[in-house]
Amino acid sequence: MNAEPNLSNKIPLTDWSDQDKPREKFVQQGASVLSDAELIAILLRTGTDTENAVELSKRILSNYGNSLNALSEATLHDLLKTRGIGQVKAVTLLAAFELGRRIRAEVVEQGRVVKSSADIVELIQPRIACLKHEEFWAVFLNQAARILKIAQISKGGLTATTVDVRMIMQEALMQKATGIILCHNHPSGSVRPSLDDKALTRQIVEAAKVLNMKVIDHVVVSGNSYYSFADVGLL
Repeated sequence: MNAEPNLSNKIPLTDWSDQDKPREKFVQQGASVLSDAELIAILLRTGTDTENAVELSKRILSNYGNSLNALSEATLHDLLKTRGIGQVKAVTLLAAFELGRRIRAEVVEQGRVVKSSADIVELIQPRIACLKHEEFWAVFLNQAARILKIAQISKGGLTATTVDVRMIMQEALMQKATGIILCHNHPSGSVRPSLDDKALTRQIVEAAKVLNMKVIDHVVVSGNSYYSFADVGLL
């Protein structure tokens, strides 16, 4: 593999050799040989008046501690504050990260049998753990604990979202589910359930009993942390 070009001379990407240009390098050698900055540069397509696309990508990454995970959590507003990033570039980056999250979630849930709270966390964290607003989801299972459907029930503000218990029960009946796992996120960063969280859980548990269903767990996620009602004996 060739050494990375000397970027300090502000050489335009068009003047690089084909084997060093990110797109050409991708075609000739495959995606795995490209650095994070080079992959981002392909998405951005162009740089600024003083930086080429790779230099701009390196600067963006450095703003987020050279962490793709940290960059993936940036909002549109965050990215637009970066010099050289307009709406088109920002939306392109966010769309790429969202596709990555959806691919991960889709692959993980296919044919999945839920055996523990960790299984649910692996499913739900990519979807909602880092959101800036609260969302409430439900996972519907059959008798063999195999996932029938994962559905968003509601979304709300920074601290709460309104949950219609009837909507959960209706979806459970449509899926012919016997088990339900409740999931929501806390944008605050704390995963400890509130009194309202506990009261809502009890309400859904009672509604499920009437329909001969069981609420197996209620998982609260935030960032890389989670809280399981089942793990601590609250169900």
